[in-house]
Amino acid sequence: MARELEIGQSTISRHLRELEEAVGVPLLSRTTRRVTLTEEGARYYASSMQILRLVEQANDEARGTRGAAAGTIRISCTAAFGVLHLSRLIFDFQDQYPDIGIDLNFTDERVDLVREGVDIALRLGPLTDSSMKLRAVGECTRLLVAAPEYLAMRQTPTVPRDLAQHEGIRMSNVAGSDTLDLEDPSGQRYAVSLGGRFRVDHGLAAREAFVAGRGIGPAHLWLVEDLLATGQLKTILPNYSLPTVPLNMLIVPERANIARVRLLVDFLVEQIGRIPGVERPHSRHRVPGGLRRQE
Repeated sequence: MARELEIGQSTISRHLRELEEAVGVPLLSRTTRRVTLTEEGARYYASSMQILRLVEQANDEARGTRGAAAGTIRISCTAAFGVLHLSRLIFDFQDQYPDIGIDLNFTDERVDLVREGVDIALRLGPLTDSSMKLRAVGECTRLLVAAPEYLAMRQTPTVPRDLAQHEGIRMSNVAGSDTLDLEDPSGQRYAVSLGGRFRVDHGLAAREAFVAGRGIGPAHLWLVEDLLATGQLKTILPNYSLPTVPLNMLIVPERANIARVRLLVDFLVEQIGRIPGVERPHSRHRVPGGLRRQE
């Protein structure tokens, strides 16, 4: 921190001690190895960030349209989607608004947006943080895939129960990845166990495992669409569908009305809806049917 601010470490330490004396509680926990925020310090930091954001928003509103297309936006995004798709969209956005800076962070962790100073987060899966503004971006189509080389060594599955005889590629950071929920055209659902020797917590690593012929597994269409088009991967059990996964945008409420943030939110919602495998939000209804478990 001292290096970034170009001031001495002793000056920072003195200011922190003065701040702790002013508020009357320890804000940092100090040991010989590390310095971390106390619980009171974390709350103080979050509240301070909210105040600073409100000041920034007030400055933008005072400047009017002159300040609309300038400043920095901080974004957090699911890693694989960010690398394959969001980066390119950000480049297009900055070509339109060259005075807007983007601070982009890729992680599959559910970070505290306020504490980390994030304005917008793109996340896959259901979200429960009611303190943030939520905007649905789309529903992500998934399908079963494998490499032709893998299928040449093993018999291609023709019904869900055949998957039990195959190597599965599973996501260790996705709850329930050991079971596939498949649905046939009539609406009949099948819960199929998926085993295998390879588990991974990153979509790009799963993509590489598919191409390397390590097994069969579910994948987002946006993750493998190019590989399917070139024949590097093939769709398995194409007549059976997997549940879609919601892609949502979380927006820090205090940042939602800042002009440049609104510009980016609207831009991303429009452009992400054009990515293959991301359906625009709509009501989805599954045909009623019993769930048949196949081991």
